Amino acid sequence: MTTIHPTALVDAAAELDSSVSVGPYTVIGPHVKVGAGTTIGAHCVIEGHTTIGRDNRIFQFNSLGAVPQDKKYAGEPCELHIGDRNTVREFCTFNIGSPGGGAITSVGDDNWIMAYVHLAHDCRVGNHTIFANNTQLAGHVLVDDWVILGGFTVAHQFVRIGAHAMTAMCSLLFADLPPFVMCQGQPAQARSMNFEGLRRRGFSAARIAVVKGMHKALYRGELTLDRAMQEIGALGDRTPEAAADVAMMLDFLKQTSPQRGIVR
Repeated sequence: MTTIHPTALVDAAAELDSSVSVGPYTVIGPHVKVGAGTTIGAHCVIEGHTTIGRDNRIFQFNSLGAVPQDKKYAGEPCELHIGDRNTVREFCTFNIGSPGGGAITSVGDDNWIMAYVHLAHDCRVGNHTIFANNTQLAGHVLVDDWVILGGFTVAHQFVRIGAHAMTAMCSLLFADLPPFVMCQGQPAQARSMNFEGLRRRGFSAARIAVVKGMHKALYRGELTLDRAMQEIGALGDRTPEAAADVAMMLDFLKQTSPQRGIVR
């Protein structure tokens, strides 16, 4: 049976799997759905049209599914989706989406989210990410798989962060951070590529060599972005094993707006 502490307030219309655990003084609203094996700590508020998957660990004092901090929001039934096997530590705030941004804020699977993290409306977080304490994402930020954000990282609205990228503590992102890139600073500047992270994830020496080549084209050759993309495309032709890595980088760069640019 569902384990609900007697002091918790769970709306009768909420849909909780029979294996869900809810801690004391937690409040769960009528449009909330929680999957099997998820545990919710004490003093949490989970509201709005929020769907939470399986085997998540939600610690105490979290606010999930509150309305967006957007003056244009007028009560529309927007949503928050959280996937499976995520860890959400204390004092995090995840808002629902907004009509102007697709109406959904989403978090994927197997993410490790530390204390005081804020996900504003319409953010999209992939899988296997790590957000250190006090990471703050403004509205419409896109975070791809395997990203690591250092403590106190702040991302401006509409910024995109590519797969396997990493930020140092207190990084301030005003521009898109391409895949594989490590950055640091206020505003953030590219420092290297996340080579150690790639090795830990099983990237071969050939693939890592291509990532090094992409770093050289983007940051060491004093090339325009268009010229750097041509150099990067040639890397994929020479090393078919890394063709998917090159395609991911080129796709990311093609979607970067000239007004925002990339972290340099």
